[in-house]
Amino acid sequence: MATILGQNQYGKAENRVVKITRDGDTHHIKDLNVSVALSGDMDDVHYSGSNANVLPTDTTKNTVYAFAKEYGIESAEQFGIHLARWFVNSQEPIQRARIRIEEYGWDRIATSDANSKFIGADEVKHSFVRQGQETRVTQITYDGQSWEVISGLKDLVVMNSTNSEFWGYVKDKYTTLQEAYDRILATQVSSRWRFNWSDDEQRMPNWEKSYAETRKHMLQAFAETYSLSLQQTLYQMGSRIINHRSEIDEVRFSLPNKHHFLVDLEPFGLKNDNEVYFAADRPYGLIEATILRDGADARIPVDMTNL
Repeated sequence: MATILGQNQYGKAENRVVKITRDGDTHHIKDLNVSVALSGDMDDVHYSGSNANVLPTDTTKNTVYAFAKEYGIESAEQFGIHLARWFVNSQEPIQRARIRIEEYGWDRIATSDANSKFIGADEVKHSFVRQGQETRVTQITYDGQSWEVISGLKDLVVMNSTNSEFWGYVKDKYTTLQEAYDRILATQVSSRWRFNWSDDEQRMPNWEKSYAETRKHMLQAFAETYSLSLQQTLYQMGSRIINHRSEIDEVRFSLPNKHHFLVDLEPFGLKNDNEVYFAADRPYGLIEATILRDGADARIPVDMTNL
């Protein structure tokens, strides 16, 4: 045979599942986008077309919806763990399952003090508005023995309107950028963090609390760092997470520098005292790095966060 089969996987991508949990009149929403990828003893289907070892992708889709009913969705991570365990343990040819999940957040809509009676309830607890900030993500991989859970977020836009400088950099004949001693620092955070939980004998993290606390420390570090470079801020964000969250060993960031340039108002006889800026969406500087707990190995793929 002139060719051989290399790495392969199959599954059903982007299964949108919305789970409503009704606690009396109070409702709760979990809104997920679930992608399943399975691999294992799949040579025959590629070489001869035999489907003897193939679990249909339509079945994987059905499993996602059935599990949402049977197990509920406590967290994106827990839901992905249920799915990965099932696919590997229930089907002998399947040796590895990778579950990727995006979670879309919803906020409960606060009602007015008037308590409008026409809706037939004293307090509305079933109305929500889609969050306009980040998308939560996770990837669960299981091979029948060990787990790898990499969670994170994307599209979290943050800005410091001061306490940021950029000067002392290399200059050559093509350099036109002026040194800045008070600038806007803004970025759109894409981040992934890897948990050190890897087998069922270990105590499983509280996934919901871990996400909330990790996001909190990330934002606090961004706000509290007097920045001389975006790289410095990135490192402080990752270090704050590692130092405060014992369940996380590795954090990777991709931070595009969302440049804001002072507008020249002198032609109009006006002085621009760091008040009016032009926000440029491209081109942009792209800063990427991994921060590790001392002694930990880097396992998050470098292309998992980059743009």
